[in-house]
Amino acid sequence: MQIKSGSFFRNLKTFDSLKNPAFRSYYSGLLCNMVSMNIQIVARSLLIYRLTGSAAILGLLALSHALPMVCLSLFGGVIADRLPKKQVLVVGHGCLSVIAFAVALSLALGYLRAENAGSWWILLAAALAQGIVMGLMVPSRQAIISELVGGKLLMNAVALNVFGMNTARIMAPAAAGFLIDSIGFAVIYYVMTGLYMAAGIFFSFIPRSGPRAGSRRTVLSDMKSGVAYVRKNVTILFLLVFTLFVICLSMPYMALMPIFTDDILKVGATGMGTLISLSGIGAIASSVILASLPNKKRGAILIGSSLLMALALIGFSFSSSYYLSMVLIVFVGMGQAGRATLANTLLQYYVDEAYRGRVMSIYIMEFGLRSFGVFLAALLAEEIGVQWSIGGLAVILVIVSLAAFLFVPRLRRLE
Repeated sequence: MQIKSGSFFRNLKTFDSLKNPAFRSYYSGLLCNMVSMNIQIVARSLLIYRLTGSAAILGLLALSHALPMVCLSLFGGVIADRLPKKQVLVVGHGCLSVIAFAVALSLALGYLRAENAGSWWILLAAALAQGIVMGLMVPSRQAIISELVGGKLLMNAVALNVFGMNTARIMAPAAAGFLIDSIGFAVIYYVMTGLYMAAGIFFSFIPRSGPRAGSRRTVLSDMKSGVAYVRKNVTILFLLVFTLFVICLSMPYMALMPIFTDDILKVGATGMGTLISLSGIGAIASSVILASLPNKKRGAILIGSSLLMALALIGFSFSSSYYLSMVLIVFVGMGQAGRATLANTLLQYYVDEAYRGRVMSIYIMEFGLRSFGVFLAALLAEEIGVQWSIGGLAVILVIVSLAAFLFVPRLRRLE
């Protein structure tokens, strides 16, 4: 049988969303944002752990970022449904650049340094300010995707988003770890400042997206109606509840990574950056596969991704070998990307247009709530050790994933 040259690549749908100029502008801004965020994962947590040596304060740092996201995400959802999302993104990234620059100055001028252990409050305040901005901005960043590409390409666009996020995770953390070990933390925050500014510029090229027309309800009424909509829509409710469990049980490992790399594996900032980058390789592989798949059996794949992540996390938690940990973290990344892509896609696919911003704000709120899981895991780590803390939560996630597959057919059968 004769196969025409290049026919496979012409039929491949993996990058269809990038044919849309508006989505390309959005995607470029997202990449700048995610490079900065992945740099911060290494820099902020490692800096505060070296200043304090406390797992509990690592958890407190995550909690300070989470609280405003939990409190303000619903309001951010109302903003997404009422205001042009483009403007929200541009202003939000301007604020993020100011926050990063303030930390950079604190480091450069000597206010934030190892000799002054009490100065860690500056990082806490920056995390709090960033949480406020993210709580108000991220619902717009999520909800705008369907406006840019439409429902048919939604899963493709979300998968490419996750692909982009994890492409950043491959290079940025490893580079950040190398720079920290070579020249210190200050330069990292200057780089973050520039990346947030670049993201705002790219988002400014997105065509203006109109707010929902004709709403004269109060903000509080809009928030209440969004919550009521979720309670009545069983599919959306099940997706949100399952995602909440997965996020809270799986994500604490990232915030407590400095303990693994400094105290157990003993590989320092460079090793930490490498592990995070390797998780990004697994996530990219998962994202490319999902971007190429048809819109079928997505609920079952969502549950399977969560189970894969949980099993890999159990192995990673109890590993004392750096090389074994490098292999296991790849599978953690694969499961994490599958969960992120499919939960986001299914929520936006099944939600009514008028409620999209508010439903996505509840989804973002769950990422704030994960830090309560981080705080709990950090307290447990103080008492029973970080390996049993993270590993124990992963065991619970295995049970939750199997229970969802066996006893929640509505979730398992989602297409």
